[in-house]
Amino acid sequence: MKLIRDLLRDLLLEEDGIGTVEMLLILVVLIGIVIIFKKQITTLVNNIFKTITSQTKTI
Repeated sequence: MKLIRDLLRDLLLEEDGIGTVEMLLILVVLIGIVIIFKKQITTLVNNIFKTITSQTKTI
């Protein structure tokens, strides 16, 4: 019986789940930033590809 009690106590005190919660919070924040700045990010990427395309034509 003591072994089961010790296993349950160790399971409840384990802190490995904290990393998962932190990763989920980081993902939520990143997704929120992408949603908020979607138009600006799209404009920036399009400008970069236009620049790349125009510079490759000159080579």
